[in-house]
Amino acid sequence: MKKDRKVQHHMDPYRVLVAEDDYEMRKLLAGTLKDSGYDVVECPDGMAMLTHLAAFLLPDEFSQEKIDLIISDVRMPGITGMEVLEGKPRHRAFPPMILITAFGDDQTHAMAAQFGAAAMLDKPFDMDDLLGKMTEILH
Repeated sequence: MKKDRKVQHHMDPYRVLVAEDDYEMRKLLAGTLKDSGYDVVECPDGMAMLTHLAAFLLPDEFSQEKIDLIISDVRMPGITGMEVLEGKPRHRAFPPMILITAFGDDQTHAMAAQFGAAAMLDKPFDMDDLLGKMTEILH
């Protein structure tokens, strides 16, 4: 894994929400993203992710949370990443989502595309591939 890829721009760093119920995987993702210059919000499950995303369901004057990109596991206890993607509001801006899964069959990939995922990666994936997708989406 390369450590030379840094997020370079004059504004605040991009803020990425990472929703992953596997502790080790969440810490690996968060650490890699932080090392690459991203501001990271960690969520251990879908309910915690929804708490942070609630701001996107409120009128703009009440919305304080800034999230530029979401990386979410497809399968988590409670509310899944796929369910959040499927239920995202269509009437206003919502952060792009990258879904990650250990169960990446054709049907799961088709559903992710149908619901508007910015990308989908099958575990295990190379962190440089993830960082490359993030760069494509955010720039």
